[in-house]
Amino acid sequence: MYKKIEQILNALGCDNHEISIVITDDAQVRDLNRTYRGKDKPTNVLSFPMQEGEFSDITPGLLGDVVISLDTARAEAMAAGISTNERMSQLLIHGILHLIGFDHELGENQAREMEEKSLALLRRIEKNIDLTAF
Repeated sequence: MYKKIEQILNALGCDNHEISIVITDDAQVRDLNRTYRGKDKPTNVLSFPMQEGEFSDITPGLLGDVVISLDTARAEAMAAGISTNERMSQLLIHGILHLIGFDHELGENQAREMEEKSLALLRRIEKNIDLTAF
């Protein structure tokens, strides 16, 4: 996974930046989702950007944290007929794009832009040309 992260960051022009990746279970993701988003349910990926807000200048090279639920990723992979690794790539890209400011919840144009960028990044790190964006 390290190589994929490096490829994604390089493609985004963030080769001098760091991120933290946490791969955990539904229970921990549910706790984080409840605490930070007010949603009492597990989700597949959460992003915690460090380049925004009052203290963003403290660690300028740190983009933030991406938290992925392996439980949900496995279930979604099975439902989609793809490998868990391929689903993890989709979620990793989605999380990293949120760290650098992409937000599909801000409207149709932003969602389309994020999907296009996701697909371009997937093509760099995955061999399965039929794999779609998040």
